[in-house]
This record gives sequence, structure tokens and C-alpha cells, in this order.
Amino acid sequence: MTLQNGFIPVNNGLTTVVNNGLTTVVNSRLTTVHGGNPSDEIKLDFSASVSPLGVPDGVRLAICHAAESVDRYPDPFCRRLTAAIAHAEELSPDFVLCGAGASDLIFRAVTAQRPQRAVITAPAFAEYENALSLFHCREIVRYPLREDRDFRMDETFLQILLPGTDMLFLCQPNNPAGTSIPKELLIRIAEHCRNIHCRLILDECFTDFLNRPGDFTLKNMLTTFPDLLIVRAFTKLYGCAGIRLGYALCADKTFLECMRVSGPPWNVSVPAQEAGLAALHETKYIQRVRELIAKERSRMYRELSAMELRVVPGEANFLLFRAPQPLDEALERYGILLRNCGNFHGLNPLWYRAAVRMPEENSCLLAALREILSRCKKENIPRL
Repeated sequence: MTLQNGFIPVNNGLTTVVNNGLTTVVNSRLTTVHGGNPSDEIKLDFSASVSPLGVPDGVRLAICHAAESVDRYPDPFCRRLTAAIAHAEELSPDFVLCGAGASDLIFRAVTAQRPQRAVITAPAFAEYENALSLFHCREIVRYPLREDRDFRMDETFLQILLPGTDMLFLCQPNNPAGTSIPKELLIRIAEHCRNIHCRLILDECFTDFLNRPGDFTLKNMLTTFPDLLIVRAFTKLYGCAGIRLGYALCADKTFLECMRVSGPPWNVSVPAQEAGLAALHETKYIQRVRELIAKERSRMYRELSAMELRVVPGEANFLLFRAPQPLDEALERYGILLRNCGNFHGLNPLWYRAAVRMPEENSCLLAALREILSRCKKENIPRL
């Protein structure tokens, strides 16, 4: 790809400036392609990384009972749910703000602050950049995560957090790579953000899938870092993507109030609030899903690697891998959908993200991939 007057076009139509390996977006458009949009022909959807156990029974029952109350407006402050989340997280209720999923809270945080210079990693969840672009952030700097380091961050990241940076988005562990940020480095980043008055938005929606979640979260350091905002959701862990429920944790009560009034009221429905209250009691369910993910993720990593695929050793409930040829059409013939990661900055259409699902479903995917790759080899289809 050729530089023209210092600008370089990238594959989703953004115009960017390249400077010392970093990418600064000066003219952006929204990206709205995500997983979880299968057609009628798809029988196995690996594109959305949600709990393979489905909605917990207690949550399902709470949603059904909530139908009797949908003729009333929901509590705009989510007081019962906020108190329950605070109790579960061992924090003050003043540190909790509920929202209609993590995306709602991400957009509210950007609306409340209106940053002018923000830093994101690449690849990363598209909604960070979408929110920044929608509210006219003048400079969005992408820090490229390197494949040869399994898309992990290192201390060189601190060099781009310059004074004047208003907001930083990080995901723990990263989506779509699934690799975590060491807590020691995360603390150094938070300290640096505090020193330059930069709001750190830490997306912990996948943290509970790590082997030792407590070793990776910063929720116990909120008072140490008032500029830290942690975003979590019920979507992934409880399989509640359709309910749209998440929450933010922050010691800056004024900022949380700004976020609350930065969008329409009653954003968390009656069924969503009741679902959240019920989910917080599903401790056995959480243990089951975490044990299942850990076991199946390890198996999938071994078997995908045995197919000579480039597999990132992810720690979440999905795995990122690069294929030698496009897989989309071939897998659709088996009724299987993966998340094509070609629209993630820093990846191309040969990268795929596969959710970790039930053992029999994972076996179907692995068998289909073996057949497809074996056929490509027999037909001498060149690797790309």
C-alpha cells in the first residue's frame, strides 16, 4: 500500500495519518458489523461470544415474571439492581451506574466527556472508535498490537499516552485476540493516566472468563484512580445478549451522574433489571460456565493448532486464528458461522474468531475445518 502525501487508506474506508508506527484517524465513519447475525441457513453460530449454556433458569423465570410489570415505567435509577451489583462487587452503590449493555455505557462515557484526543488499540472492539467518531473526537490514535507478540501489550504503550490525551480505551482481555494485560502493566497505565488527567475506560466484559479474574481486574483500585471507569455486562457470562444490561464502576460520582444524564431516561427496562437481580444469584451457573470454557478452550486450541492454523493463545471464551484460505462460504455449507475479523484494524479477512461453545458443537466445527483444509490441500489450493 502506498503513502500519498502522508495519508494512507485502510480497508474500511478510514483516512489516517501514519506516524512512527501509530495510526491517527482524522476522518472516520462508523463500523457496525459484529457477530451474532446468522442467516436461516446457519445451525451453529460461533460468531457471538456468549455463554454456551444459555440463559440461566432463574434469569429466564425472572424475565417471565417481569412481563406482569411492563405496563409501568422502569426505575430510572435502577436502585434495587444498583444496590445488588454494589453488594456483589463489594463497592459503594455510589460507584455503580447501570446501562443498556456495555455499548450504551461506552457511548454515554464519550458523550459525557467529549474527548478531543483519544487512544485505542488495534485490533479492538469497534464501538470504542464508533463512539469517539460519532461525537467528533478530533484525534483518535490507534496503537497497533503485534501478531508476533500474540497481540499483547508491553511497556512501549506508555510512550503514546501524551499530555492532552483525554481518553483511553482498553479491553481486559482483548477482543478479538483474547489475550490479557498483565496487572502490573495495567496499574502503570492507570497511574500514567492519572498523572495526565486521562480518562481510562477499561472494558472488563470478558474478564470473568480468565483463569483467575481477581488477578486482572482493577475494581479494587477505583478510589486510587478516580479517572478509571470499568465497564461490565451481563451479556457474555450469562448468555443475556438480548436483554441489553451492563454496568459501569467508577469512584468519580460526578462523572457517573454526567453519564446518566447523557442519554435518554428509562434505558434499562423492567425485564432487564429483574434479569440482572436474578443473575447475581447464579453462582453455580458461573462456576459451570467457567469450567466448561476453560476445558473446551484448551481442547480447541490444541486441535486448531494441529491443523497448522495460526492460533492466538486466548484466555477468554473465544479463540482468534488465521486460516490459509477464506473459510466463510465453505463453513456456511456446513451451517456454521464464524466471526470474520477482516473489519478489525490490524487484521485481514483470513482472521477468524470462534466462540467456545458446547463440546459437541465445538467438535462439529473442528471436524468441518479439518475436512475443508484437507480438501484445499488435496486440490492444491495455494495458501494466502
